[in-house]
Amino acid sequence: MNALVAGIDSSTQSCKVVIREASSGALVRQGRGAHPPGTEVDPAVWWRALDAALAEAGGLDGVVAVSVAGQQHGMVCLDEHGDVVRPALLWNDTRSAAAAAELVAELGAGDPVRGAVEWADAVGSVPVAAFTVTKLRWLAEHEPAAMARTAAVCLPHDWLTWQLAGSRDLDRLRTDRSDASGTGYWSPAAGAYRPDLIRRACGREPAVPRVLGPAEPAGEGASASPGHPAPLLGPGAGDNAAAALGLGAQTGDVVVSVGTSGTVFAVSGAPTADPAGTIAGFADATGGFLPLVCTLNAARVLEAVAAVLGTGLGRLSQLALAARPGAGGLVMLPYLEGERTPNRPAATGTVAGLTGTNARPENLARAAVEGMLCGLADGLDAIRAAGIGVQRVLLIGGGARSEAVRRIAPAVLGVPVEVPEAGEYVADGAARQAAWLAAAGDAPPDWTLTATRRYEADPEPAVRDRYAAVRDAAR
Repeated sequence: MNALVAGIDSSTQSCKVVIREASSGALVRQGRGAHPPGTEVDPAVWWRALDAALAEAGGLDGVVAVSVAGQQHGMVCLDEHGDVVRPALLWNDTRSAAAAAELVAELGAGDPVRGAVEWADAVGSVPVAAFTVTKLRWLAEHEPAAMARTAAVCLPHDWLTWQLAGSRDLDRLRTDRSDASGTGYWSPAAGAYRPDLIRRACGREPAVPRVLGPAEPAGEGASASPGHPAPLLGPGAGDNAAAALGLGAQTGDVVVSVGTSGTVFAVSGAPTADPAGTIAGFADATGGFLPLVCTLNAARVLEAVAAVLGTGLGRLSQLALAARPGAGGLVMLPYLEGERTPNRPAATGTVAGLTGTNARPENLARAAVEGMLCGLADGLDAIRAAGIGVQRVLLIGGGARSEAVRRIAPAVLGVPVEVPEAGEYVADGAARQAAWLAAAGDAPPDWTLTATRRYEADPEPAVRDRYAAVRDAAR
């Protein structure tokens, strides 16, 4: 029997496991476990969901290597005994927005513009509420007793890898470049932590995981069952970096992901540092870089508007396609959870241009799709403005299953899009990393997992212009 590898995706909403043949990438079995809603979660919930997903996938018998990919930025604080200090604050928790502004201004000696330049130079990104460093400052200011108990801080995928290893030793915490680059205190360009920034956030210096190379083992997991060797544990990855690896994205590819959050990221051979804060200068899972723009509001916008209209996502798609481009003059700013790009953590959603003539379900559905995509189009513009070449745009994520999103995306983005077959790209990327580790090769295995379908449409610049006018007026 061919050797098997497992890839785990511990996302905001669920845990997915895929088990594939190491040599070919062929899917053998898979499983899923649910996560609860919310912006703070007891990490034990992730472990129970992983256990359920593994059980549904038939366990790890025959698996030679496992890697975990996960939601970025989440703050997991551990005490000296390895116990969780408090529920983890997730990427979409915006309570640390004021802490982010404080940190930026402080590094600029009171000048936030200068501070943004200093942060971008230091770690390739300007902190916003999503970043771990801002959550640590919030903890130090609002829960000082919890901060005093915090002996180590790690990320969701780090904690799960540590749990798989069966360790209680804080010195055995491991992470990878891609997830470390989202903390706000690790520099992708320098390949090193910035202890001064950790101290600035915490007032002290808790331990942090060792950062591994792309195919460097994090240890061994517990044996699946008697007679089966313990699988190797990969370094893991942040979810977007794992998705790029799962898709086989190359330099010149830009991925637009419509998931719980919306992301636009490119594979790049050079680090970025954007003092405007629009582009986060992350690392990827292969030794390169992954400049990324993130919006807080993506697929949930469609779910929310479908609920308002008393219908499902399929019918919402039909309604949106029944309306003309521009939604009869309706413009939606879909800031339902605040927003990260632009950085407006306290914002709420807006529907502008509503009249008695255009107040129709199909126009509201169209405005929701166009508004969500306009935010992502702003991200694509920022990637281009940074001098990153765009040769191909891949549209992925749960929201990309909507026919309306697929057909309207090229009109709003202004370029054709290629939509891969629906799949678990993040878990697939983790599995591909596990196969790379198992083979001890110089590069990930050449798996071809998905075909793509191309969508084209005439660009609709007027849609972007009306959206920009409403966006800018709402400052």
